Amino acid sequence: MVRLLFWIALIAAAFWLWRKFKASNAVKPDNSLEDPLKMVRCAHCGVHLPNDRALRLGSQWYCSQAHLEQGPGDQR
Repeated sequence: MVRLLFWIALIAAAFWLWRKFKASNAVKPDNSLEDPLKMVRCAHCGVHLPNDRALRLGSQWYCSQAHLEQGPGDQR
């Protein structure tokens, strides 16, 4: 009886380790590294900022509401 319990415990431990090893290899990479933010330039002042923080009007990007209202500035 002790021998049977030993083999059941050994098989259960091996199965558990196999599933744990298989799950650790199946982890997908972080998506944020695959899709980085695009940097855009303010049409008024020329400051670069991520597009998720910028305001867009047509094909131009702005860093703030005030610059969007003022429109394109003097680009040097």
